Amino acid sequence: MTLDITAIRTRFPALKSGIAFFDGPGGTQTPTPVIEAVAEALAAPLSNRGAVTQGERNADAIVGDARRAMGDLLGVPAEGVVFGRSATQLTYDLARTLARGWGPGDEVVVTRLDHDANIRPWVQAAESAGATVRWADFDPATGEIEPEDIAAVTGDRTRLIALTAASNLLGTRPDTAAVARLAHDRGAHLHLDGVHFAAHALTDLEALGADTFTCSPYKFLGPHLGVLAARPELLHTLHPDKLLPATDRVPERFEHGTLPYELLAGTTAAVDFLAGLAGPGEGGRRARLAASYTALEEREDSLRRRIEEELAAHAAVRVHSRAARRTPTLLVTFDGRDAADAYRFLATRGVAAPAGSFYALEASRHLGLGDGGGLRVGLAPYTGEEDVDRLLDGVRAFLNGKG
Repeated sequence: MTLDITAIRTRFPALKSGIAFFDGPGGTQTPTPVIEAVAEALAAPLSNRGAVTQGERNADAIVGDARRAMGDLLGVPAEGVVFGRSATQLTYDLARTLARGWGPGDEVVVTRLDHDANIRPWVQAAESAGATVRWADFDPATGEIEPEDIAAVTGDRTRLIALTAASNLLGTRPDTAAVARLAHDRGAHLHLDGVHFAAHALTDLEALGADTFTCSPYKFLGPHLGVLAARPELLHTLHPDKLLPATDRVPERFEHGTLPYELLAGTTAAVDFLAGLAGPGEGGRRARLAASYTALEEREDSLRRRIEEELAAHAAVRVHSRAARRTPTLLVTFDGRDAADAYRFLATRGVAAPAGSFYALEASRHLGLGDGGGLRVGLAPYTGEEDVDRLLDGVRAFLNGKG
C-alpha cells in the first residue's frame, strides 16, 4: 500500500509557507484536523472533569478518548496511559518515584547514545539515592549500541536500564527486546525513551520489552505534551508524590493538576490522522495504524536512502548515521565547514534542516563532534520528493561555496 503524499500535504497549513521541513525530529508540523480538534475543545463547554455539567462531561470524554487513542498507538490498555507536560517531566517524575527503592550498592545503567532527558533524570535520581551510575557506550563508527555493550555494565545490583528506542541524533534503533531480556533476567526495570521512535514505527510495548515508555505527540503531528505508558498493573505498584485531595486511581495518580484538555483532544485527532494515512482501511484503529506505519516506513526509508546516497557521494560530507536499523534521520558534518553555517544557508533557501547536538550531548561528544553536533536531516509524513530535491540542491550549493 502506498501513501497519497499529495493529498496528505494538503492537510498541513504550514506547508503553504513554501518551506521544505526536515526538522521533524524536533517537532512536526500540524495537520488541519488536529488544529480543528484543539479549537473545538476550547469552543465547547469545558471545565474540570465530572459527570454533572456539560463542561465536566466534555472534559471527561476528551480524557477517555485520548487515553484510548494513545493506548491503540502504543499497544497498551487505556489505563496504562499517563499524560504530562513533557516526556522530560514525566521521566523526572518516574525517576524520583523509582529511586525510593534504591540505595547504596544499587546500580543504574544509562547510555551515551541517549537524549539527555533519558540520562540526567536517572543520574540525578541515582545520586540522590546513593546508587552507582554505570555508562554503556556505542560504537561511534557505526552508531550502533549492542546488547553486549549494555550487558558489560550490568550486574546483580542493576535496578534500572535506561535506553533510547531510537536515537534522536543518529536514528539508531537498538535491539530493545534483547536488552529487555537482559534487564529482566537481573530483575531490573527497563525504561525506553520512545520520543523519536514513536514517530516512525508502530509501538508495541510488549514486543519492545519496555516496562515504561515515554513519547511526545508533537513529534508525530500532535500538540505539545508528553505521554508515559506502562502496564496498568505496574503503575499500581508505584506511588508518586501527590496532593492529598487528588485521586489515587491509576493512571490519574501520576497526573498533577488539571490536564490540558484541548491538547488531549488534539492528540486523539493526531492518532486518528495517522491511522488514516494509508486510506480508510479495515479493522479497528490499531490495525489501521499498523497499515499506515508500514506504508510510512517504506516511503521514508526510500527517501532516506536517496538523500544518504547523494550526500555520501560528496567527499566533503561525513554521514554519521550508519546503524543497520534506524529511523529516516541523518546526521552529517562537512570537512572544513561548520554545520551551523549549512543550517543558516539552507534556511535562506527555504529549507529547514537544523544543526546542533539536540540535547543528545553525550552522543555528540562520543562521536567527536563536541557540543556543536552536526546538521540533522529528518523526514516526516508530509516530506515530498520536491522537498528532497531542494535539500540536495541546497547542500550542493553550500559545498560549491555559494554559502
